[in-house]
Amino acid sequence: MLAGMGKHATATAQRRFVWARIVWPLVLRTRSAAFTLEQYQRARDEACAGSGVSVHSASRGLASLQKRDLVRREGRLYSIHYRLIPYMRLGAECGYATAVAEVRVRSKGGK
Repeated sequence: MLAGMGKHATATAQRRFVWARIVWPLVLRTRSAAFTLEQYQRARDEACAGSGVSVHSASRGLASLQKRDLVRREGRLYSIHYRLIPYMRLGAECGYATAVAEVRVRSKGGK
């Protein structure tokens, strides 16, 4: 999946995979904006099993989502950005591009 990509393209692909196949489905399944590391690990193992993506790559993807402020770590819990909670409450699909746009544009006052 990630072979032949440059460093930045690989990081983006990892973030997109983790968001679309692990984090957002986990949030919708639990109907909670927060999740534990154990819940994430179970979801990660399921997603990585059939996709050919290594667990290590998925872990880097989660760290990258934290750096982008889509996911925050608060003690033992991870949570999605507060601007994404309305999508969760509606049970709506929230792709990576939508999530990034919501966090960037809305959090910084449109700048």
